[in-house]
Amino acid sequence: MTTSGKLNGSRGVDVQPLERGVYVPTLAFFTPEDEVDLEATAAHALSLAQAGVAGLVTHGSNGEAVHLDREERQLVNRETRAALSRAGMPNLPLIVGCGAQSTRETIQLCREAAGSGGTHAMVLPPSYYAGLLTTELIVEHFHSVAEASPIPVLVYNFPAACGGLDLDSDAILQLSRHPNIVGVKLTCGNTGKLARIVAGTRGTGTFRTFGGSADFTVQALAVGGHGVIAGTANVAPRTCVRLMKLWDDGKLDEAAWLQGLVANGDWAAIKGGFVSVKAALQRYYGYGGHPRKPCAPLQGKALEAQLEEFAELVDMEKALASS
Repeated sequence: MTTSGKLNGSRGVDVQPLERGVYVPTLAFFTPEDEVDLEATAAHALSLAQAGVAGLVTHGSNGEAVHLDREERQLVNRETRAALSRAGMPNLPLIVGCGAQSTRETIQLCREAAGSGGTHAMVLPPSYYAGLLTTELIVEHFHSVAEASPIPVLVYNFPAACGGLDLDSDAILQLSRHPNIVGVKLTCGNTGKLARIVAGTRGTGTFRTFGGSADFTVQALAVGGHGVIAGTANVAPRTCVRLMKLWDDGKLDEAAWLQGLVANGDWAAIKGGFVSVKAALQRYYGYGGHPRKPCAPLQGKALEAQLEEFAELVDMEKALASS
């Protein structure tokens, strides 16, 4: 981690910035008895870490947080952290999704995340009563959470998961000035917004702007973004890491070509959601399992067509793994 940080005003804690890189919002795994599969949780975390990713995210939109109770959330965090520690990577960042509809519960989730191995909290804006929430109330919500959270907070802007609620760059830049708000994940896909936030936070030393999908990695990096938090990296972590390295090494034509391949695979994940990512893991790597009901994988020809859309990306991933 870089040594430049800023003080969290509510506690006087030195907040270290996240490194540039690929962060993976991991999946939740279940046994046939519908219990959390600890073995798969640990094995997947280890596999991703060994692929060279910069950090992991639990309870993101890929992690079925809404299908987990509070104890299960903490169990997944603890098992992920333990697996990383056993592998000699005890300091790898573990960002934990902590979004809830009330400020009170969001703060509780942040505290539980810190107690179960999380280094950062990632928070969706409350949206159930979106028609009653002004931008000022949402900003106040994030400020209250950041003041009370024992770990640094990232804003998670994902309109599709929030009934269309989409924080604009003005609101995010306002939030970036809080000492315990250290980044944003932009799954809205608005690269203009991303560029404005990067420009508006340049020189702060700690605030990080991440693309929220692998299909615009190069676009994010081109304007100074710090990487991606990408669900498709569950299936192809080495490929996503390689894409960033090509860009950083100045191999722009190669990066553009690989971005196209990644974007094609990512489109399958975008269309099919986390269920398709689980199905791809099951088909190509032998684990993944089913989502919790009422979600369910496709069947028959529809499933085969979906999985075929991942094939080229998986071929690239396996080639990189064997090289």
